[in-house]
Amino acid sequence: MNTYMLLLYADEKAGMALPKEAMAGWMDEMQAYAEALEKAGAHVAHGALGPTSEATTVTAPKGEMQVHNGPFAETKEQLGGYYMIKAQSMEAAQRWAAKCPAALWGKVEIRLVRD
Repeated sequence: MNTYMLLLYADEKAGMALPKEAMAGWMDEMQAYAEALEKAGAHVAHGALGPTSEATTVTAPKGEMQVHNGPFAETKEQLGGYYMIKAQSMEAAQRWAAKCPAALWGKVEIRLVRD
């Protein structure tokens, strides 16, 4: 059994523009997805990330810390959350990713977590 990280990408501004009722509906669907993972024994962890407007990026060229406001890259879609799951294979992880509600409005990147 392998551990995979499902990285959830979506247009952050579009998400923030949703009416509260619509966002609550999506969050209910995300909770149902987490419960399905748990029931299947595939759930390891999950979480949401704060907005990119609150992000900082740190570099340390020549050992001196430099802090920059914002995310590392300007992109149309932002990393907004994650799930860590257990799956037998990449193909099994892909099937779980396709069931994630986030795949309906954005992209789900799948990465093997190395021991």
